[in-house]
Amino acid sequence: MKVGIDFGTTRIVAAAVDRGNYPLVNFETPDGHARDWFPPLIGVRGETRVYGWEAWLVQGQPGWTIIRSLKRCLKDAGPRTGIEIGGQTFEVRQLLQEMMAALRGQLREHSTLPFPDDGKKPLEVMLGVPANANSNQRFLTTEAARAAGFEVLGLLNEPSAAAVEFAHRDLVNRKGRSGGRLLVYDLGGGTFDASLIELGDGEQSIVASDGIPTLGGDDFDEILAELALQAAGISLNERDSLSAAEWFVLVDECREKKEALSPNTRKLTVDLERVRHNWREVSVNASVFYERCRPLIESTRRVVDELLAAHPEHPIESLYVTGGGSELPPVARILRESYGRRVRRSAYMRSATAIGLAIRADTQSGCILRERFMRNFGLWREADEGRGVVFDLVFSRGTELPGPKQPPLRSVRSYRPAHNVGHFRYLECARLAQDGRPVGEITDWDDIRFPFDPGLEEQTDLAAVSVRRTPTTSTFVVEETYTCDSSGNLAVAISNKSTGYEKRFRLGRWSVQQPKVLSSRAAKRSASSGR
Repeated sequence: MKVGIDFGTTRIVAAAVDRGNYPLVNFETPDGHARDWFPPLIGVRGETRVYGWEAWLVQGQPGWTIIRSLKRCLKDAGPRTGIEIGGQTFEVRQLLQEMMAALRGQLREHSTLPFPDDGKKPLEVMLGVPANANSNQRFLTTEAARAAGFEVLGLLNEPSAAAVEFAHRDLVNRKGRSGGRLLVYDLGGGTFDASLIELGDGEQSIVASDGIPTLGGDDFDEILAELALQAAGISLNERDSLSAAEWFVLVDECREKKEALSPNTRKLTVDLERVRHNWREVSVNASVFYERCRPLIESTRRVVDELLAAHPEHPIESLYVTGGGSELPPVARILRESYGRRVRRSAYMRSATAIGLAIRADTQSGCILRERFMRNFGLWREADEGRGVVFDLVFSRGTELPGPKQPPLRSVRSYRPAHNVGHFRYLECARLAQDGRPVGEITDWDDIRFPFDPGLEEQTDLAAVSVRRTPTTSTFVVEETYTCDSSGNLAVAISNKSTGYEKRFRLGRWSVQQPKVLSSRAAKRSASSGR
């Protein structure tokens, strides 16, 4: 049994593979209703943690803290990164694994997905991740799903999955025409991604991607919340006194009113009495709300403009708008100001990604997708006897990733070392300067040390060893073998070919070991405590 799962910031959506069809999976809620999404909420009270609809039920109850938007924490998380909530620290990795386990249990027991009675048939999943997700986010997502009992078929960038859905549905309409270029505009609850895609007959190739990893529909909810407080005349002191629970209720109320918007809406009515009993219902002019949202939408348009300008040889036929955040009426209107009739809103704004993931999981669908590196990956190496450094590019942005059943990419470095210890400083970056230096957005990854001197092979803390030139090590041959699989997971094997000593490392931002402590503002965005 195969399923595509879009692990969103505010909603998890699943689509099944069913004999050439890809229906959305409906979940049974505790109140007896059916929803085509699963809430990525975590409820915490002491040592007790509940997830999904169970967390939904306890929100606002005394003693419970609700954690939301966990996906936003994955961008900077490593295996031991934690979130401190209410004096307790929880590892992101553990929370994500338990969330996946709760999702799997819901799929088995309370959904429209037809599980075999014996329960022995594996649940195979294709998972979606943001186009700009780095290796550690991809690794954490994959490992959490596997630990929860899923059989992971692979990862797919979310806008790429939306493109698969578009191409699959549009194939008949194209009536045999080969070719076509598409830009997927994917504004979700917490992230924005744009991907330029070349369409062929049953095959899609990712040309390039870009995005804003910290922008989504959640930000529109907060803008509406601020406008509602202003309209009610709530003082700054009262706003600052809002508890995490009250802020959660306020933003949730604003999300509901935002999602009910239509192009004809003139006013939004926000019920502040849900937040505090002595507050009142207020109205916010829709045009004022849209104008406050406009700078955020404009920032996404700039990303699209820059992406297209960087690839003038790939003019687009359609700009495909998808993602829950894109449902805000001014999004399509602002895009049409630049792209006119080429703008096409998806018929499945919140579910196109999940459907595309299911199509990708189906080996009978005929879908072939060529994914690419979204960032440059490499490392700093010391030069001129330690007086300088040079950047060694291992995999360049735009390099095509292997398919699910193809061998991983390989890149090998072989040399004779001059020092007793090798210090490898890995990073990824958006762009390179003309001289090869990383520029633009740079994300530092692991610092890895490897003993070139055989006498240091049993040393547990190589960071405490001074790096110095050692003439005897120049007689050895060291080899670094870098690999990247179809999901974008990176690893390196460093070996001393002369002595046979070797160490293997999974690469990511694993050097970030300290728990992540949410600021008071971030805590309000991510957690609420029951009153």
